Amino acid sequence: MEAIATLLRSSRSVRTWKKPHQAGETGLSVLGPSMRSMKSYIDEDLHGAEFRECDLTGARLIGVVMQDAVIDGLITNLVVNGVEVTEYVEAELDRRHPVRVLIRSEDPADLREASRQLHAGWAATIERIRRTPGIERRSVNDEWSAVQTMRHLVFVHDSWFRRCCLGSTELFTPMGIGTTVEPYRGAHGLDLSLDPALDEIVSVRDAQAAELEAWLDEVTAVQLAARAPVPDDDVWPPYARGRLVRQCLGTVLNETFEHHGFCVRDLDLIEAQDAEYHEPRSASPLRLGPADAG
Repeated sequence: MEAIATLLRSSRSVRTWKKPHQAGETGLSVLGPSMRSMKSYIDEDLHGAEFRECDLTGARLIGVVMQDAVIDGLITNLVVNGVEVTEYVEAELDRRHPVRVLIRSEDPADLREASRQLHAGWAATIERIRRTPGIERRSVNDEWSAVQTMRHLVFVHDSWFRRCCLGSTELFTPMGIGTTVEPYRGAHGLDLSLDPALDEIVSVRDAQAAELEAWLDEVTAVQLAARAPVPDDDVWPPYARGRLVRQCLGTVLNETFEHHGFCVRDLDLIEAQDAEYHEPRSASPLRLGPADAG
């Protein structure tokens, strides 16, 4: 099997792993630095520890206490107390988010519906953002803000759809936020100095969504099963060569879904923090002095 690739950036959690693809599988879009060898932790207090951008493949947690823990990433063949739980988790995620099933489909009609639902979900979230001006630039837990997340999706569309599905050699949209890996970090038209407004980003994303949906209206199963027409040059993503069009499209749809989930999660956290901060404190009980007691 192809080794698990490393990560796009340090600010987004291990959900951005890419994995080996079979025909029709979806994945995420990233690469990053190599990992050091595995360490052993014995009789250590790791209470509250955070493992970010770590490859824990083959890790064994024996005799541990794990309460109120969060695991988020590319997870397969996970055994908890002797029970392989990955299928349970995947089934529950499909139940909560039926669009995931459409994203994995080979049927062009399902993929068109997946794209429509993803765009509608983002449109609703953008309207939510507009109700609280400024929230789009706030972040929590070292994650991307909403505008940074949307700018990353601008880059995903340019790289994984236009280049890999259409074979385009055009420069990327300057506002896009891409990989931190050199020499790709600021290459092929990206302008790292830009700080576009929300409306500008939304306008670009709407145009990209329309472009994708127009293509999906015409694409056939035969075209999806063809080898992706990735240009033969040194532009991101270099590891897409040899994949099928369907696999590259899967990356676009999956990134659009996953990053929407990250954005909604962080908006929830920000709004909860704000509500807690502004919650009125209960008044202290009235204390009567001796002169008031009679």
